[in-house]
Amino acid sequence: MKRARFTEEQIIGVLREHEAGAKAADLARKHGVSEATLYNWKAKFGGLDVSDAKRLRQLEDENAKLKKLLAEQMLDAAALRELLSKKMVGPVAKREAVAHLQAVMGLAERRACGIVGADRKMVRYRSCRPPDTELRGHLRELANARRRFGYRRLFVLLRQQGEPSGRNRIYRLYREEGLSVRKRRARRRAVGTRAPILVEARPNARWSLDFVHDQFASGRRFRVLNIVDDVTRECLAATPDTSIQGRRVARELTALINQRGKPGMIVSDNGTEFTCNAMLAWSEENKIDWHFIAPGKPMQNGFCESFNGRMRDELLNETLFFGLDHARAKIADWVGDYNGQRPHSSLGYLTPAAYAAYLTATCDRLRNPDQLRRSHVAHTAPNGVTSAETLTATG
Repeated sequence: MKRARFTEEQIIGVLREHEAGAKAADLARKHGVSEATLYNWKAKFGGLDVSDAKRLRQLEDENAKLKKLLAEQMLDAAALRELLSKKMVGPVAKREAVAHLQAVMGLAERRACGIVGADRKMVRYRSCRPPDTELRGHLRELANARRRFGYRRLFVLLRQQGEPSGRNRIYRLYREEGLSVRKRRARRRAVGTRAPILVEARPNARWSLDFVHDQFASGRRFRVLNIVDDVTRECLAATPDTSIQGRRVARELTALINQRGKPGMIVSDNGTEFTCNAMLAWSEENKIDWHFIAPGKPMQNGFCESFNGRMRDELLNETLFFGLDHARAKIADWVGDYNGQRPHSSLGYLTPAAYAAYLTATCDRLRNPDQLRRSHVAHTAPNGVTSAETLTATG
């Protein structure tokens, strides 16, 4: 700030000379100022003594400080409004916020760091991590091929291919590459207690059936009969057709039993395909316990409903079907991949086929004590399964 030539005391002394009768022109020439300056002094300090002038000076200084504080507060408020849409959690987000304030509002680094609450050393830090270009490219290829897979399943696939990186590193690269899966609209869930159905932890202990619907590119609708093993989570059959009635369901089940053996129980909803006379006669003839869920309670058939959701999310919503043959080929390929390649989170990220093979081997060892004693390899049972005789709540 430029220093004034005259203090308040000197200005008041000049004004008193003017009041005593001295002419303005003589005073201006004497003190080296213009007559306009004398009249300005008179308008500002006329009638004041030295103490009043000092008090006025103090008030002006305080007013200037208050204006400066108010301007700083308004600037801070404007900067915070600029950052309302930004989530400042973590060092990366804070660096971006500081850079945004510097670019948009022209703030200094120190002031921007004070508003954001970031350390200047942290803002100036530059990562020394390797670029991981090859791993990022491989991760993008897997995510594009499996568009509905999250980072956990992608991590399992990478680990199966020999990638030594840990889960946290894969998750960081997954987030940095923007590969997050768009969430579907959540549905309301039923509340209250449920009574689980106890089944033996072995293949073919219980099957569940349900239909899922879709349409061809021409607009014609078709349906898919899904049959799922509730213990191993295998898809035993996925039969697409434009019309599937009770007799067709009976034929599909008969062929499946001839291939895999008879199930201990079958669970389905109350659709007309499952409650018709043909299906009732078939279940009576084959001596199979058929359990119908309560009306309006689809979660009592939760395993097949979950499988239907995965099929719709990963296949039906992602594929345009041009005909029945095209749909059969695509669905067969997806079912083979689901059973043999896709990691299943509820099975400890094993595939359903691998889990079924494990349960079968466990049952064989338990039925043959000599083979169990000769076995020197300790197998760790998957989540909650201790032996083939264990009853597991799978309902």
